[in-house]
Amino acid sequence: MTKTALIYAGLASTIILAACSRSEPKQAVMENPSTPVSAAKVTPTGSSEHTAYFISNDRANLGKVVLTRTPKGVSALVEVEGLTPGKHGMHFHETGDCSDEGFKKSGGHINPHGHQHGLKNPQGPDNADLPNLVVDENGKASQRVMNGRISFSGEGGRPALFDEDGSAMIIHANPDDQVTQPIGGAGARVACAVIKR
Repeated sequence: MTKTALIYAGLASTIILAACSRSEPKQAVMENPSTPVSAAKVTPTGSSEHTAYFISNDRANLGKVVLTRTPKGVSALVEVEGLTPGKHGMHFHETGDCSDEGFKKSGGHINPHGHQHGLKNPQGPDNADLPNLVVDENGKASQRVMNGRISFSGEGGRPALFDEDGSAMIIHANPDDQVTQPIGGAGARVACAVIKR
């Protein structure tokens, strides 16, 4: 073989090897196209999530609430333990402060339009109202509730949980009858979760 033929043969081999090495990643992606997608958490456009943690009046941890912004309002997944069995009133309060005994610093219900309290009230509900939390005989609850009259940051003109002073989610000692003013007879505030960025 002549020197020129050897050079051409070497160049041809280099070109073939380079072409093969460029095509390998494409081939690997085609064989397993789900690998990059399954490794990442895909979040729907415009949605977000926030976790807040409940404490009792004696500052013990009781669990958490996972809040999810949706096009229709806010979804809340409440997971708690250490409460008395039965139904407990539950509401969003206007200030993100659980620092005092009795949780009075969390203020009243988020209710800028002055609606009456209660999901069953013809003049209600206010923006803060939620269904009762049902606690089992072991003192545990895991319940998802939806509120379409509130928002994360003012979406749809609804009051915002994440305003300047935040907000709180309060669990009460007694059931909420969803009619009586101002809190449906729900009684003392036994658990509080600060909702702030």
